[in-house]
Amino acid sequence: MFSFEPITGRPIRVAIVGCGRISRNHFAALNALAPEVEIVGMCDTVAGRFEALPWKELPNVSPAIPRFGRLEQMLEANASGALPIDAAVLATPSGLHAMQGMKCAKAGLHVVTEKPMATRWQDALDLVRTCDDEQVRLFVVKQNRFNPTLRLVKRALDERRFGRIYLVCINVFWQRPQSYYDTDRWRGTWELDGGALMNQASHYVDLLDYFVGPIDSVHAMTATLGRRIEVEDTATLNVRWRNGALGSVAVTMLTFPKNIEGSLIIMGEKGTVKVGGVAVNTIERWDFAEPKDWDGEVEQANYDTASVYGFGHLPYYRNVIETLRGKTEPQTDGREGLRSLEVLIAAYLSARDGRTVSLPLQY
Repeated sequence: MFSFEPITGRPIRVAIVGCGRISRNHFAALNALAPEVEIVGMCDTVAGRFEALPWKELPNVSPAIPRFGRLEQMLEANASGALPIDAAVLATPSGLHAMQGMKCAKAGLHVVTEKPMATRWQDALDLVRTCDDEQVRLFVVKQNRFNPTLRLVKRALDERRFGRIYLVCINVFWQRPQSYYDTDRWRGTWELDGGALMNQASHYVDLLDYFVGPIDSVHAMTATLGRRIEVEDTATLNVRWRNGALGSVAVTMLTFPKNIEGSLIIMGEKGTVKVGGVAVNTIERWDFAEPKDWDGEVEQANYDTASVYGFGHLPYYRNVIETLRGKTEPQTDGREGLRSLEVLIAAYLSARDGRTVSLPLQY
């Protein structure tokens, strides 16, 4: 039986591990949620990243917060009482998430990990079990679920407005130049990063199970066509769901000259929806046999964005806070994170072996 002591009567103390590209979204969201949360520490092996953070945009975050070059140093400070921490946010390379998450859990910290929660299936299972054993919460970042456009799609699905779903198509046509991969040695590696499916399209693959339900089987093909990296820069994925629906995912990081599309199309017996834009930020088609009084919310949900990350980190962290306060349950916990990772691992097995892979994988 999982139980933990809710955090009440004071700010939730958070430390951020990894201060690179994605960390800015975490800093911004946590800054906006002060005084409910307080960033009390940060850690990165590259010292210059601390100075590169946009401190002027973070009025509720002190630029003098303790900084650590190694996770172990930060955990030692917590154990000694010098730096009390409630939760650690892992914004580090993907292949480090499971190992670092288990270290934090064993130190008594709740864990918030960026996607994917691991690059190996067994590592992810070990992370979930360790957090269970240590009775700490494990949250996996799935901020796209909180996009206003996708929340409306989920509502339509929950109300069964599509009827039987026939076909689901996802496209991620983005640009990642060679200079992006050359920024850090871990980028584009099997060990620490993963390719276009595991990294850039991870949030889109998450929608396959989250929106449509359990997947029966996948068949994938991957290729490295235009970048000097270990992993794929382009991939296609065919999907069959247990409910009989079919679908596809097409991903490339080679789009010329820049990101042009991150889209989702759902076609059903009684409805068709397309969410497009560069990052599923615009509902382009909303057709249902039976209208609802809330259909007028569609235009209000659309938003412009120059960032493929969207703006879901803020509502995501609201759920984290409410969970740690003991007021609700996590919307994207470790087991929820396993669902999308399972599809990703199955896709890589399929591409490697040239075969269709059935789910679930062996636990």
